Amino acid sequence: MGTRGRYLNHILAAGILAMAFAGPATAQASAAEIARPDIPRLLKELKSSDPSIWRKAQSDLLRAWSSSGSSAMDLLLERGRKALGADNTDAAIDHLTALIDHAPDFAEGYNMRAMAYYEAGLFGPALADLGHALQLNPHQFGALAGLGMILEDSGFDKKALAAYKASAAIDPHQPSVNQAIARLTRKAEGEEI
Repeated sequence: MGTRGRYLNHILAAGILAMAFAGPATAQASAAEIARPDIPRLLKELKSSDPSIWRKAQSDLLRAWSSSGSSAMDLLLERGRKALGADNTDAAIDHLTALIDHAPDFAEGYNMRAMAYYEAGLFGPALADLGHALQLNPHQFGALAGLGMILEDSGFDKKALAAYKASAAIDPHQPSVNQAIARLTRKAEGEEI
């Protein structure tokens, strides 16, 4: 393993340890749950087998988590998303860093910047931001799925599988997450034979 591989392993290990010591996901209510008392109900509705119920719950949760309570901060989030959608990761990182500087308790800022860092190939900063996002909002199934992607891309299949399963435990209606769970489960079973 080269120097870059060892360096990446150290970054990943630090990120994983930080998230492991962040505490259990149910330890305390997130800021979004305090601001929106309907969040626990929506999280429960995510597990419904009725598509009209879980789709609405999913949409309402993502909308709630994307609202900072400040129109200026919401604008920075939107600019970051648009830049990311246009494959302009540098601009996305700049907008989202400004957002985090002004709203350090807004979990979605960290989650989106983690996506931008991931797209830029900066796994260490992406992991750090996912750690912050999950500390602020331990129910952010997208952040858990993102953690799974980074871990899988880095060759940490067992840890990736655990992250994907944690995401699916919150929202079982994520096709890409369910496919990743099936793929990594098959791979793990194949390795054990």
